[in-house]
Amino acid sequence: MSKNSVILFPKTAAMLKQLGENMRLARLRRNVTARLTAERAGISVTTLTKIEQGNPAVSMGSYLQVLVTLNLERDILKVAADDELGRNLQDLGLRVRARASKRKSI
Repeated sequence: MSKNSVILFPKTAAMLKQLGENMRLARLRRNVTARLTAERAGISVTTLTKIEQGNPAVSMGSYLQVLVTLNLERDILKVAADDELGRNLQDLGLRVRARASKRKSI
C-alpha cells in the first residue's frame, strides 16, 4: 500500500467523484483546455485529471486552486456555513450560570 493511499467510505468516495465531475463540467462549459487549467492552477495535467476523477490522494489545496482558476472558489466557503446540528449540540452543552460575574466598581 502506498503512503498516499486514502481509504474512504463508499458514500464519501462517491461525493468526491461527483465533485471532480462537477469541476470537469465547469471547465468544459468555460471551453478551457485541461492543459491551460492546469497551468493556471500551477499543477500538472496529470494532477488535474486525478482531481476530475475525484482522487482522494490529491491535496485539498490543489482542488481549491482549480476552483479559483474556474472562478468557483466562493462555493467552498458554503461548506459548514450553516451548521444547525453543531449549534444545537453546542446549545445543549451550555451551562447556565447561577450568578453574574463579579465586576469591579467604577
